[in-house]
Amino acid sequence: MDSKELLQLTVEAADDKRADDIVALDVAEVSLMADYFVILSADSKRQVQAIADNIVDFVRKAGSDVKSVEGRTAGEWVLIDAGDVIVHVFQKDARAHYNLEKLWSDAPIVDVAQWVNA
Repeated sequence: MDSKELLQLTVEAADDKRADDIVALDVAEVSLMADYFVILSADSKRQVQAIADNIVDFVRKAGSDVKSVEGRTAGEWVLIDAGDVIVHVFQKDARAHYNLEKLWSDAPIVDVAQWVNA
């Protein structure tokens, strides 16, 4: 699976659990860590955990590897390292506080509208 397909899979998995404000950044030219960052919000600790679990399940069922999952127990900010795609699942207040979109503002935004239900 290439990184764009993995990106689509993670976005669809997040949307499946009603993630809010899903943003994907193409960080391939500005970071050595990954090709894409996905940043999204959830309303509660329980929803953060459910979204994170769903993303991990989707990625593994597709035959890809999840290298690590950090912050799942706390449920405020879960980081999922799926190799070429890094997913940040935030509670809304934590997302506003850390403002990763501004931190990585040099990275172009990827249009994910076709992968989410409006």
